[in-house]
Parts: sequence; C-alpha cells; structure tokens
Amino acid sequence: MTLMLATETPMSLTASQLAAYLARIGLEAPASPDLPSLTALHQAHLMAFTWEALDAFMGWPSTITPADAFAKMVEGKRGGWCYEMNGLFGAALTALGFQVTRLCGGVDREKLGDLAIGNHLTLRVDLDRPYLAEVGVGDAIVRPTPLAIGPFSQRNFDFSITPAGDGWLRFRNHARGAAPSFDFRPDYSDEAAMAATHGWLTQDPGSPFTGALVMFRHTGDGYIALQNDTLRHVAANSFREQRIGGADHLAETLSTVFQLEVPEPGRIWDRLQDVTRDRAA
Repeated sequence: MTLMLATETPMSLTASQLAAYLARIGLEAPASPDLPSLTALHQAHLMAFTWEALDAFMGWPSTITPADAFAKMVEGKRGGWCYEMNGLFGAALTALGFQVTRLCGGVDREKLGDLAIGNHLTLRVDLDRPYLAEVGVGDAIVRPTPLAIGPFSQRNFDFSITPAGDGWLRFRNHARGAAPSFDFRPDYSDEAAMAATHGWLTQDPGSPFTGALVMFRHTGDGYIALQNDTLRHVAANSFREQRIGGADHLAETLSTVFQLEVPEPGRIWDRLQDVTRDRAA
C-alpha cells in the first residue's frame, strides 16, 4: 500500500459551523491556538460526543468527510467513530487556527499487519512540539499528548507510544481498552486508503462493526461502554456491568446515557436480536 506525504489538511469548518460546533461542546473560541486551548477543546469534545458506530451496525449511509460529520454530530445530535470524531475535531481545530495533519492509522496492525492501514484516522497538531490529538478511540485518552516515545498516564489509566518499525509508531491503549493499539506514522497520510477501508468497515459482513453494537461515552473518571446488550461502567480501579433488558431499556440508554437522538430506536433492538440469533445459529 502506497503512503503519501501528509500535508496540512484543507478540511475546515465555516464560521457558522464553527460557532455551532463550539456551542455543542460548550466552549467559546480560544484567544489563541495554544496547548491549554487544545487541551480544553479535546476534553470538551469527548465529553460532548459519544463514540458510536450505529451507521455500520444498521447499514445507514456514512462518509469520512468532516462536513458530513458536522451534519450528523452537531446538527443531528449524534456521535461518531474515528473518521467522524477525529475528522470533525480536526476541521474545528483548523478553523480555530491550529496546524493540523490528518494521519492514516491502523488499529491492531500489530496482529493484522498492513491490511489494517486505513482503518483509523488520527491527528497531529503542531504547537511548540508535535502533539497527538486523539478523540477517535472511544475508551482512550481525554487530553492531547506529546507525540513522543514513552509511557504516560491520564486519569490513572496507563498508555504508551512505542516504536513499531520502519518509521511507524504504536499507540498502546490501557489494559482494559477495547482496541489494544493503533499504528501511525507522524508524517504520512493516505486519504484513499481510509476511504476504502471505511467502505469495508461499513458494508462488509466481516467488519467488526456491521455485526456488533458498540459505543462509548467518557465520564469524569472513566467511560461507559455498550457492546451489544452489555453496558459496562469502567474506571481505572473499578468495573461493573449490567444487561440491557429490552427495546425500551435500550432506547432509554441511548437517550440518557449516551445522549443520542436516534429515530426509531426500536429498530436497533430488532437488529441486535437478529445479530444475536445469527451468531447463535
């Protein structure tokens, strides 16, 4: 797979879109593009939006463009997955004057090899030094981190960035993370690879997202995760789970816990029952 030299992305929000985005995350435009502002924006984005892959699970249309992510997440009161979460965040940062580079990553490349390249979008933001801004892994960091090799902790969860060979770096998630790692190169992107892999992830029966209901929502000390009919509350030193008991319970959970406005949530429960039966057959 050919990798192309990354350039600062032209993908940005208009002035009116930026105002609506900032209202959605509850912040005013920062006075300058600096690290405290980036940190505040990063945390506010993750507290405002749920990571969710409902489009893939339900077979609904989806793209990787920030404009479509804005329409879905800001106007439509939905969440998004890596292409949308990081895509919208990067477009907002660019509109605010940050120097942003979209990087083509590979979740679980450690096991899948180069076939994984393109299944993740992450962001490099250049300030006094390069930073990894990552709002597209639903259960990982809540603040940007220097793009440097070594271990680090946030909210008592342990992470690291390690060498992965041939110029690749590996972001390692905490021990309970759903995605154990993703690889990226700090100077390269491949928009075509991401678009192609997005198509596979949203349409192929072998995709982990077409056959499972998955979402995450950050909390003050950890996150809440839904996988199919199991709801998990995770902090660094605690873990509890409960089962979703039916269509009404799922609809309430989507609305109150994950703060999603989804039309006809009963269809999601029906789809989940179909998937469960198919898996058991």
